[in-house]
Amino acid sequence: MKKKLLSLLMAGAMTATMFAGCGGSDGSDASADKADDAAADKADDAAADDAAADDSADKADAAADDSASAGGQKLTVWCWDPAFNIFSMNEAAKIYQKDHPDVEVEVIETPWEDVQTKLTTAATSGALDTLPDILLMQDNAFQKNVITFPDAFTDLTSSGIDFSQFAQGKTAYSVIDGKNYGVPFDNGAVVACYRTDILEQAGLTIDDFTDITWDQYIENGKKVLDATGKPLISMQAGECDLIMMMMQSAGSSLFNEDGTANITDNETLKVVMETYKELKESGVLIEVNSWDEYVSSLTTETVAGTINGCWIMASIKTSEDQSGKWGLTNMPSLVGVDGATNFSNNGGSSWAVTSNCQNTDLAYDFLKSTFAGSTELYDNIISCGALATYAPAGDSEAYAAPDEFFGGDAVSKKIVEFSTKVPSNITGVYYYEARDAVATAITNVINGGDIDAELKTAADTVNSQMQ
Repeated sequence: MKKKLLSLLMAGAMTATMFAGCGGSDGSDASADKADDAAADKADDAAADDAAADDSADKADAAADDSASAGGQKLTVWCWDPAFNIFSMNEAAKIYQKDHPDVEVEVIETPWEDVQTKLTTAATSGALDTLPDILLMQDNAFQKNVITFPDAFTDLTSSGIDFSQFAQGKTAYSVIDGKNYGVPFDNGAVVACYRTDILEQAGLTIDDFTDITWDQYIENGKKVLDATGKPLISMQAGECDLIMMMMQSAGSSLFNEDGTANITDNETLKVVMETYKELKESGVLIEVNSWDEYVSSLTTETVAGTINGCWIMASIKTSEDQSGKWGLTNMPSLVGVDGATNFSNNGGSSWAVTSNCQNTDLAYDFLKSTFAGSTELYDNIISCGALATYAPAGDSEAYAAPDEFFGGDAVSKKIVEFSTKVPSNITGVYYYEARDAVATAITNVINGGDIDAELKTAADTVNSQMQ
């Protein structure tokens, strides 16, 4: 199984590399060239030092400084998105450098697709020394990569980082065989956002959508549809984000702990698919053809709300004229499902320390002092929309500040609280393949297919890929 997976990952890596090549030179290649030049310069300096006997003491001090630098007073980081992830890492570096002025943190912009490609190439070719000290990993890909490439990652369980301070559901994404491999970063806690002015036309308020079930949601949605002609929610056709959010809200997964598929006899998944079908048939949910159409449905008042990861708030806020007209609460819970809650997650990422890190103590301390220990950091990066799953951050004044766009509610604090209540789930190695299979199944069910038959087909597809 692993051999076939490696072949698939390598094929994807080669394809991504070809596309990346069309875009010009890679940032990490430029860094490698600089490193080579710097090494040559240092070699020349060392030779000159040996020849200069008159100031040998000064040269000895300089050599000691160079040795300290080479010994790991610098951390290299791969991550993407200058306005979000890179901004946040640079802010973390500033905070750490207050007490550690000699430590340099070099952030190399690396798109997520390139991170995955370079990691796959390094691990399968035995070139782990091409990896940075720290890299950002999408949560849904974390387990797949650690299971497939265990030699590329460092176990953080005994690093001194207090993982109990993070939301359990978030931390679980980077836990493999009971060991911690990632430091949680951005919050993907699910929020339900509504146009309160549209709800009022149907005689409803945000309280009518708080701590409710999906049955109540559908009934409220029918009232809004009758009063305003607007559906409550939109989703992109052929995708299953809402399906995944519903499942995780009850602690259910597409895989069992032993890695086998949990699709055919997954009773929670059946309830989820039945609920989704009812949403669609009632007119409370509409499907659109693309991501752009989805965002447009929110900003142009086509629908009265949405349910998604909290990062969707940034897209909603692009319509500045709607400030004060939005409200935020938790998502509905599944009916008749053990463990059903009003909380879930969609998206997010975590920091990993690679096996190429030459000073793991420095990397551990850096992460422990910033993303796993600094409320100041989370206060600073809230400006770019980065919300914490680090529970102490929710107690700060910055998180308690009212958000006028969402009716003056302290939504940042509320979202951190949501994240602490999210049930954990299992993503496994074949998470994306399983998602695709289930997305096809729900499309067929909406078009009249039998749920049990479609789930069996989805399970067969995933099992075939796993074998």
